[in-house]
Amino acid sequence: MFKSILGRKKDDQNDITAEDAALIEKISTMNLTEMRSYIKNNIKDFEVSEEGLNAVLHRLTTQDKKSQSYYLKPDDMDSKKKKAFDLVLTIAENKKITFETVDLMQKFVETYKDIIEAYDKEHKQIYDSRFVDAVNLALENINKKVALKNKMDILGENNSSV
Repeated sequence: MFKSILGRKKDDQNDITAEDAALIEKISTMNLTEMRSYIKNNIKDFEVSEEGLNAVLHRLTTQDKKSQSYYLKPDDMDSKKKKAFDLVLTIAENKKITFETVDLMQKFVETYKDIIEAYDKEHKQIYDSRFVDAVNLALENINKKVALKNKMDILGENNSSV
């Protein structure tokens, strides 16, 4: 019942559908603008999904094996940093998030803590606190989804017994 909400919908890599595999492959080659378009559901070929959200965050938080660096670097342009920060905040507002997505968001904040603090200090922004608020909002939305699912299950059981 809670597998999709908890982010445990796919226990095995073998369970990934061809559509999800194509989506993950496409996301692995996207730039930040294309990822934002995907998250905003502006790409017609791919509908926003839990796997897609996780793939975007996974791409941002995974260290490249060849260069031993992350997607964002301290010497990247400020516009790239801002796009990445806004992308993660947009993901937090999405209705298809799971606990796995929230974990990846927290990993993003931990991974880029120094970059976020430097950006906030240099540009007088408050991304650090906005990320905390976004994670709390995401958890609140997940809890609401769980509560709604519980109510629907109870109502469904009551209707079937009447």
